[in-house]
Amino acid sequence: MISGISETNRKLLDDLARSQKGPFSIQEASKALGLPKNKTRILLAYLVRKGWLSRVKRGLYISVPLGTVNPQEYKEHPWIVANHVFAPCYIGGWSAAEHWELTDQIFNSVVIFTLRKFKNSSMNIQGTDFVVKRVSEKNFGVTKAAWIENIKVSVSDPLQTIVDILDDPFIGGGMRNVSDIVQEYFKFQHRNDDEIVEYIDRKNNRTVYKRLGFLIESFGIEAIKLKETCKKKISAGFSLLDPTIEVKGSFNSKWNLRINVSMDQ
Repeated sequence: MISGISETNRKLLDDLARSQKGPFSIQEASKALGLPKNKTRILLAYLVRKGWLSRVKRGLYISVPLGTVNPQEYKEHPWIVANHVFAPCYIGGWSAAEHWELTDQIFNSVVIFTLRKFKNSSMNIQGTDFVVKRVSEKNFGVTKAAWIENIKVSVSDPLQTIVDILDDPFIGGGMRNVSDIVQEYFKFQHRNDDEIVEYIDRKNNRTVYKRLGFLIESFGIEAIKLKETCKKKISAGFSLLDPTIEVKGSFNSKWNLRINVSMDQ
């Protein structure tokens, strides 16, 4: 059980809880408590040892509800952690597809699009693996708000999710899984054949048109106008259908794709 707490420390914890939503840094705690940064660092380390706070990662903390049996094992929701660690960012790829119920696949990692540069493209925080994809401001996607424990988190909207995974099939779980997500999208209430063209144009990667047009044709999806638009907008030269696997397979001259993965169901 959490150790007994003094009146002074309880007040400090209350001040932190009121001023911070989700994880907080030493600097944020220092500002909230009105204490010097060095003193705040020592205080937070003490509170972690006593089980009143939990460390998310180096320099990042969360409050632990009083009565928590194993404070050191207390974990914040991964999306809330991501929202703080990788900001400005949004949840995307297969994680967004799960959120919008475009896939039944269960993924153990969370895909993050961020404007910031990180040394590694994959990180593990509190036992959750994060796949980190850096993008420019120009390519920062269209998002919707998702509320997790009263904290606002940005997630790519359905159209942006489709465009992102066609741009980079890896973050969609590979092209076979991407094809399942795309098929589900075309049954989706938020399907918009005109608007998705605008999204693809902003992405500025004509290979997205190749992959989308190929999938529409391969699965007999009723989207004649969109398929024609895809055909008009494809680039010259051959691209891999799935860049996550080896270079092999036949060449499809209609869509300028090398079909290196079977789409058979």
